Amino acid sequence: MPLGASPLGVGVSVGQGTVLLFTSERSTLCPPYLDEHTGARIARARRARRLTQRELADLSHVSYSTLTKVEQGVLPASPAVTGALARALSVSVAELNGQPYLDELRQDQLDGLIQPIRDALNVYDLGPDPDVTPRPVAELEAHADRLCAQVRATNIKQVAADLPALMQEATTAAHLAPDDRSWRVLASTYRTAYDVTTKLGFPDLGTVALDRLEWSAQRASDPLLSGMRQYMRGVAYLRAGDCRTGKRLVRLGMATLEQAEAGRARNVLTGQLHLGAAVLCARDQDEGAAEGHLGEAQRIAELTGPAEKVHWVSFGPTNVGVHRVSVLAELDHYQGAVEAAEHMTIPDGWPPRGWRTTALRWRGRRCGPAARTRPSRTSSGPASWRRSRRATTRWCGRRSRAWSRRSGECRTPSATTAPGWAGSGR
Repeated sequence: MPLGASPLGVGVSVGQGTVLLFTSERSTLCPPYLDEHTGARIARARRARRLTQRELADLSHVSYSTLTKVEQGVLPASPAVTGALARALSVSVAELNGQPYLDELRQDQLDGLIQPIRDALNVYDLGPDPDVTPRPVAELEAHADRLCAQVRATNIKQVAADLPALMQEATTAAHLAPDDRSWRVLASTYRTAYDVTTKLGFPDLGTVALDRLEWSAQRASDPLLSGMRQYMRGVAYLRAGDCRTGKRLVRLGMATLEQAEAGRARNVLTGQLHLGAAVLCARDQDEGAAEGHLGEAQRIAELTGPAEKVHWVSFGPTNVGVHRVSVLAELDHYQGAVEAAEHMTIPDGWPPRGWRTTALRWRGRRCGPAARTRPSRTSSGPASWRRSRRATTRWCGRRSRAWSRRSGECRTPSATTAPGWAGSGR
């Protein structure tokens, strides 16, 4: 499902000519309750739809046993289960998982960050703003790169506050001097807009940001940017549990990258697409294809080495290792996932987002027993990841033993909370 395909109550289309509605994208069906786990939010959304557990299980193709345990908080909700239930309930996955920034931002503060980004996205085709005098393109490029680094460091609020002015400046600069470099800078701001809006819980706005990215990429004649855009769309489909469409987007992204000049940047993005394809195939229980994509990503990572800052997709040997753990968990190979995680070495400076998100997903957003050991939002770095990994190991080991005792129980979709698409898009 694309980032806008689970509407949150607004009529925003996904075409490049979309003009955003000046209304909140947040649904009132499931107002956030910070102390609730995902299962409780699912139960509340189900009751609001006047559905029984049996009816929701039939609509979502999630086993009744899994649904009841998830709602009770006994079993963590996997990304596949959450995606299937979100589609059946006509809500977003983010709404069921909870808004990660609501404990830091009041709703009025959140809207105050989002509305200027919305405005900057809306004026993409109006030409130069007569009230804006842009800096030289080199300065804009450096500023855009700094924001990418801040997203990687999870300084989302600061980026959200700084981004709109840069977007307006880059828009004017690109229209005044429409060369490839100017369009690439503008595309970078749209990519950051996608990161910020999706992390803040506005996926429909993220979809429009990706459309703007493609609009700029075409003007820059840059297939690398277009291929990266398909990768990010694939991330959204993975989060929503739509493996079929996600794999189609990965194939399209790889075909697009073939048009780019050979080199390290193309290798990095191709490798990241293989990592995404591996997780998609694993969630689809296609172990052979998943291993094939992992093997190709590993081969590319050996050529590129650590390349976390190349288009800020965090590609490299470390991310291949993280995705291997994810693939094993998606395939219900819990013991293998634990062993792979235990043997990983996380270098200093590796993006904190990957291990925090992985740990949160494995622990089921406060559903799993390890949630009590959840590190604070500001903790980062290998030490924080290792604490999360130890908690994950204990929980995942219990899951493995539990499944071996109950091997006859239905497991489709998978009931483990695997790290969906680690390192995706930063």
